Amino acid sequence: MMISAQERGQDWLAKGGLRPTRQRVSLATLLVGDGKDRHVTAEGLFAAAHAAGEKVSLATVYNTLKAFCDAGLMHEITVDGTRSYFDTRMDDHPHYFWEEENMLSDAPAEELELTRIPSPPEGTEISRIDVVIRVRKI
Repeated sequence: MMISAQERGQDWLAKGGLRPTRQRVSLATLLVGDGKDRHVTAEGLFAAAHAAGEKVSLATVYNTLKAFCDAGLMHEITVDGTRSYFDTRMDDHPHYFWEEENMLSDAPAEELELTRIPSPPEGTEISRIDVVIRVRKI
């Protein structure tokens, strides 16, 4: 039996223990409905929601993305101080940031080798390491 995009979005929300409100289901369906991983900005998801006929504010998109991250459904990757991308792929993996396109994509994790990282300050632990490799065309 084939699962619909909306069912996939609802299942994803359930996995994170989130209540399936109309707007959450709509945004989740846009993010994971086709079963593929996504790197989105809040503005990009807002535009996609409007193109799909969903009436949602940019503030709601931001709040929903934060709720998805807090529920462990996606990661926020900050590329610079002003731009965040939200990734639905949850395993540890590096990213390429394409400077000309302002786009984030997955980089091959098997090619990344971290031989040493600094010890965290006393009383803390490392929760995760984000590797963003900035690239531009030559």
